[in-house]
Formats: sequence, C-alpha cells, structure tokens
Amino acid sequence: RNDRPPTMFAPFRLSRTAKTAACHIVAADRRILAVSLAGAASVLLSQHAFDDSSDADSARPAASTDTSRRLHGPRVAFCERNSAAADRVDVSTEVADGSESKMRAPAATSALPSPSASSPSPVAGQILTDLREVMAARGWDACVIPSDDPHLSEYVADAFERRRFATGFGGSAGTAVVTAKEGRLWTDSRYFTQAEMELDADHWSLMRQGQPGVPKLLDYLGELCASKPGFRIGIDPTVHASSFVRELVEAATKHGGIVADDLQENPVDVIWASRPPPPSSPFRVHPLQYAGLTVAEKLASVTSQMKKKGVTCSVFAALDEIAYLLNIRAQDVDCNPVGVSYFALFRDQETGATSARLYCDAAKAAGEEVRAHLKEAGVTVCPYDGLPEDMTEHMDVCVENKAWLDRKRCNHAVARLVPDDRLVDDLAAASRMKAVKNEAEIKGMQLAHEVDGVAMAEFMAWLEKTVLAGVKVSEVEVDRILTAARARQDGFLEPSFPTIAGVGSNGAIIHYMACENDTMKYLGQEDPILIDSGGQYVYGTTDVTRTWHFGKPTEEFVEMYTRVLKGNIALDSTVFPEETPGFVLDAFARQFLWKAGRNYGHGTGHGVGAALNVHEGPQSISPRFDNREPVVEGMIVSNEPGYYVPGLYGIRIENLLLTVKAEVGNSGEGRGFLKFEKLTLIPIQKNLINVDMMTEEELDWIDRYHEEVWEKVGPRMENGSEGKEWLRRGCEKIKRKK
Repeated sequence: RNDRPPTMFAPFRLSRTAKTAACHIVAADRRILAVSLAGAASVLLSQHAFDDSSDADSARPAASTDTSRRLHGPRVAFCERNSAAADRVDVSTEVADGSESKMRAPAATSALPSPSASSPSPVAGQILTDLREVMAARGWDACVIPSDDPHLSEYVADAFERRRFATGFGGSAGTAVVTAKEGRLWTDSRYFTQAEMELDADHWSLMRQGQPGVPKLLDYLGELCASKPGFRIGIDPTVHASSFVRELVEAATKHGGIVADDLQENPVDVIWASRPPPPSSPFRVHPLQYAGLTVAEKLASVTSQMKKKGVTCSVFAALDEIAYLLNIRAQDVDCNPVGVSYFALFRDQETGATSARLYCDAAKAAGEEVRAHLKEAGVTVCPYDGLPEDMTEHMDVCVENKAWLDRKRCNHAVARLVPDDRLVDDLAAASRMKAVKNEAEIKGMQLAHEVDGVAMAEFMAWLEKTVLAGVKVSEVEVDRILTAARARQDGFLEPSFPTIAGVGSNGAIIHYMACENDTMKYLGQEDPILIDSGGQYVYGTTDVTRTWHFGKPTEEFVEMYTRVLKGNIALDSTVFPEETPGFVLDAFARQFLWKAGRNYGHGTGHGVGAALNVHEGPQSISPRFDNREPVVEGMIVSNEPGYYVPGLYGIRIENLLLTVKAEVGNSGEGRGFLKFEKLTLIPIQKNLINVDMMTEEELDWIDRYHEEVWEKVGPRMENGSEGKEWLRRGCEKIKRKK
C-alpha cells in the first residue's frame, strides 16, 4: 500500500476482522443455496455473494464473500489477477448439474496485467517503464524481484505478489531481473509452458532453468556486474533468503559490482497503486486432539535443542513452523492455514529462563480463546515490527549470546541483525519436528483421506455420468463441483492448493489453473483430464492426482499411463534402510519411463503438513542430490510420477504415503528398514491400464489397494447413492490376461 511505512517490519493494518467458517455447501435448484457456519444454524446465502460496490482499495468484502472465497478463492483470486478486467466470479450463480455456468463481471479488485505471449501488452511495457524510473532514481542498474514474501513462503498473500504484478507470470516459483534494457524471468521446468503462455515476449525473456545454454541466475548477475564498474544490483532485503544474498554479494563483489540492500520501500510497491492490503485473518486454536502435543511440550523440545547447540535465541520466520509450534492456524494465504508472524524463543544463559514471543498484528491474537491459549503456553504477543529491536537488544546484552536461524528460510533483513560469528545457521528445530507426525496427527490425516475419498467418489460419479451423457464440462466447472463435494464433508475448510483441472493439452501444464478465458477447455469423451486437488480439513490435509479418460484413448496414452502407474507402484512397494535420503528413492518411480526413453521434469514426492501446508520439508523425493535429508518413520510424502506431452496431454498419478517400520530384520549395520503405507483412498481407472505390461504382483497391488479403498470409504457413503455405486465399480478386481 502506498501509505505503508517503508519497512516491511511495519505492523499490518486490519481492514476488518475476518470470520472463520467451516462450510457445507448444498447444490440444488441449479444454484448453490445454503451454507452452514460452524456453531450456527444454516442460513441462506445472499443472491449476491460478492459486494459489487467494493473496489480495489476498499475493505475486504462482507462475511458471505469471505465464506465463498474460502471455497473457490484460489481459482477466483488467480483469475482476478490474470484477467484484463480483473473480473470477479459471482459464485451464488454457480450451477451443479453440468450445464454451462454464467460469470458476472463486477468491479475490479486488483490491477494485475493480463499477460500474453502472442499479443504485446501495453500494460507490461508501462510497468517496466515505471519500474525503471524508480531504479534510476535509486541508482540501481538492475533489480531482482523474487516470488517471496518476508517469510519466504511458497504461496503468498495477494499483497506480496510483486513478481506476478511486474511480469504477469503467475507460477509459484520464479525470479525476475529487470535492467535498463531488458527483463528476464528464471523459472523451473514445472512452469515452462505456463510462462510461455503468460509472459509478454515483447518485454520479457524466459530463462528455462537447467536447460543447456541458460545461465544460472547468479552467473548472469555476475556477468552484469562485469559489464560496468560499480554496477549496482538493487534488492529488498526482506524478501530474499539470507543465504541467497550472501551468494549474490560474493558474485557481485567478484566482478566489481555492488548489492544495494538498504531497507526502503520495495520498488514494485512504489508503482503498484492498487496493491491489495496485507492479510488480516485472526488466529484460531488448532485442537489438541489433532495436534497431539501441547505448545509447552513443543517449546520444551526446542529449548532442549537450543541447549545442545549452545544458543540463547531461536528465530522462526517460516509461517507453517510457527503455526505448528504454537498450535494455531489462520487464513492469511489461500489454501495455507497460516498467519503472517515471526516467533522467537529467548533463553537466559545464567538462569535458564525462557521467553517465548509471537510477533504479529495484535488483532490477530485478540480472540478470547487464542489469548487464553497463548497465555497458558507462556507466549507473549508482540508487535509484528518488534523482532529487530528485541533481537538487537538480546545480542547486545551479552557478547556470549548466540542466535539459531536457518539462512535458507530466513530473510536477509532479519539474519543480518546477528553477527556472523554468533549465528548458528542450521535447519530450524520445528522443521523436522513437524515433518515427523505423532499418533494424533497420523489419525487426523487418515480421517481426512477417508472423508476426502467420499468427496472424490461423489464428484467422480457426477463427472463420469455427465460426460458419458454427452455434456461437455468446463475445467472451471470441474473445479467448482469438486470443491462443493469436499465442502459437504464435516470439517472441511478450503482447498489445500489451487485445483489443477487440465483437459487435453492443458494437462501438460504442470501447475495449470483454469479461468474462463481463451485457454479454458471443455471435457468430453475425446480427451483425457488431469485433476490434481486436495482439501484442508480441521484434522488433516489431502493432495491427490488422477488422470481420467471417458472415451477411447490412444495406444500411446495407455502405454504411458501404464508406465506412470508402474512407477507409482514401484515406489509405493519399496523397502529401504533407515537414514535413506529421498533422492535415492526417486529412481524407483522413473525406471519404467526411463526404459522407454521418457522422463518428467518435476520431483516425485514432497512432504505434506498435518492440517498445515500441502508442501513442506525438509524431506523430498526428487533428483536433487543436494537434499540429503533422510525419509524417516512418521514422515508423509507424496508419490506422483507423471508424463507430459506439450500440446497433447498430461498424465500424473499421486497418492500420499506414510512412512512406517518394515518388519524385515535389520541391515546388519544397526539400521532397521522402512516402507510406505497409503493414505490416499481413491480408485485408479482400470481401463486405462495395459495389463499385458503389468506383472502379477502389480495387478495384485491394484486389487489390494481397491479393496482397502472400498473397506474404508464405502461404509461412509449412503447405500444406493450414485457415488457409492461409482466407488463399487471402481474398486472391482481388475480383469487379467486370459
């Protein structure tokens, strides 16, 4: 906001107190009629869920808008940001019978450009012109614009979508560099196709990370510094990881350049007149029955680790780590139940006394239940901008005080408050703690997947029936009806990430999200659809991908589908020694594609939070050899091999897996073995499988899996319902070779 103080440590301003609701949507009479608020009686939705009179600079919409946006927010927000008119969707007119939906176009809510690689955008050019004027006034020769917020989040609130505003590119990962003459965007292979579609090629060059001939970002910046004595690279130190800035300074200095990292207003904010206000949702208490451990127990563990490391302060900047440690949740970021804040735990070396401090806008912790919860845990609520002063005072009061923070997960503005010789740079204690689920978290995740299986079965019964009846369904409608199916389940809060529903060639865009524009497709019987979706429930988080085809697929498609499935089964079935890093397991999922000379350009698996962010570390299953974090008992990972043909189709099959002990003895080195248990409970389409390519063991795996799905999900469904009948058919034994 233009009236915001020039430091990102300034307290956030509340536009209103957001209301948290667990929503149950009932589709009837061709429109969504009713919503049940948690703890209240059912009430009818207003005919106009959005306040048409609101504009970009007004306060957040009314409560009915907030509820609707929780259900459809990821897609709605994305389409708002990437529509030239920034049109808003009136979800009160959404239909649930498969016919075409009508969209309304009230006042715009944010002024982000409509990118197009095929047609030059005057908006893109004007944004760069304005940005270069700010750079020139500051004496910057280049400006680096990352995707991050001050907490280095993967997904960020609208107010921190600076890179999207500057470039028009909407992927969650990417870094832009602007110089006086050109603009370049670096992103990874997940987003190549999307970036090609969204960047204005007249103003931006796409730098495909990892491809031959494409310089690394730091190498490119070093070359710029070598091109002119005293070349100045400007950055906002609050949105860059400390580790990156250190590498940048080294690269710039080596070539005679300078990194301008003084704390002043972000240059994008200067030109973004209609920048949305910072998020302001209140915290809520995450129930102990799903958290499993009290805040006191978690902080005692952190304190113990601090003593072992010889530090007197531990700083947490990652929002999901703070939510985990304090058993609180919020809704500051679509799909991520977190609240903008910092947390620090201080320890007195002489007395051993600790001081736990949560830095956030006071209104976020103003609720009676939250105040009592934090008070019981001994946590003091401090102003959001109070961390620098407290950190400086702590480091000054005793020269022996040391701070523990993770430079890769902490922004440069915070990290530089601590002298290098008194900083312990290591993975934050909460990172591994939240990655290893306790018994209560595991039970909550299991429940979430059983409930999610019900929603998916109900949705798939509708989708299959509709398409086979000859009705074409838009990708946007798929998103809406699937979300409504989840919303009917007890404990549902919102999607766990923006739904990916890609028909035909759109399925090859790995992180695609549909809007009602020229790129949206309709699903019929001639094309496959890739649906990657998930739900945030009070008790757990889900993430599942299936690829469906309701017509006659090509032989090549069936072969590739079968190879992807074989890879999924191979990883699911593997037994491996304790302390095995995730990159060692990655090849199990790729081997059958490799045998055909095929591959996919993303990782195979990521960690998943328990009623938290759908993507979490530190573990992963990918070819990234630099991630040596072992997959250990209690961790949850995704298993999602895929195959993509740009312009034709995409295939991905994803289940979430829980890591458990394997009773197969030990390695002879004192290490036991581990294996995976499936959490996801959704059938795999059997008529897309070439059984001639499958072994008997793989076919047995499919039958056992479907038997488990039926046993756990079936009893939760109404007898005689279309959803249960669809589930029964989907879980029948696969037809084998004659």
